Amino acid sequence: MSDCLVIIPTFNEIENIEAMIRKVFSLAKPFDVLIVDDNSPDGTAQKVDALMREFDGKLFLKNRTKKSGLGTAYVAGFKWALAHQYEYIFEMDADFSHNPDDLEKLQQACANGADMAIGSRYITGVNVVNWPLSRVLLSYFASSYVRLITGMKIHDATAGFICYKRNVLETIGLDRVKFIGYAFQIEMKYRTFAKKFNIVEVPIIFTDRTKGQSKMSNAIIKEAVFGVISLRIRKLFNRL
Repeated sequence: MSDCLVIIPTFNEIENIEAMIRKVFSLAKPFDVLIVDDNSPDGTAQKVDALMREFDGKLFLKNRTKKSGLGTAYVAGFKWALAHQYEYIFEMDADFSHNPDDLEKLQQACANGADMAIGSRYITGVNVVNWPLSRVLLSYFASSYVRLITGMKIHDATAGFICYKRNVLETIGLDRVKFIGYAFQIEMKYRTFAKKFNIVEVPIIFTDRTKGQSKMSNAIIKEAVFGVISLRIRKLFNRL
């Protein structure tokens, strides 16, 4: 068993999931993969189940009964990873917006002393491909807003391509994580920051999906805007 687990939450990713799994397993460094599927009606879980026979002992599937949000999917995956004794635990999207080749860079950053390594779109400028300008500006200024409110010196606070060392996930209080969308990504970084772990940003190029549909919504954006203020207030009153 590898000491690295890549957690990929899915909902209707049948067009991407097999190619993503095969790409991760083609890397020189061995990674195990856990798919957390929210009862996708398009057959994503069934495809993963079939591939598990080929990748026995490396590919795992956690089925959930309904679409319950990105944050709860990752928390379920994190708990599974901790129970199975992985040392390096990754978040990654299924749609190739995150390049699997960058997994090795994130793992190396943690092996070299980072507790959380963030695949950052903005640490060396704006490294985003195929996004409309409106979405680039929303994402970029969201991170600026987060820095202003929280005091975190992180350029890409909403990034979803991350490597954690297991002690971070053991320490930050997974059962207290509140948010499920963009705000979940911010909350995980803020909880890590509040516990004074070493956070490093690793530059990546983010490429928007070419297959399947985005899960972004106005409700997710609203949660992020007001969630940041909530996180800061809870931290001030030691209720984080």
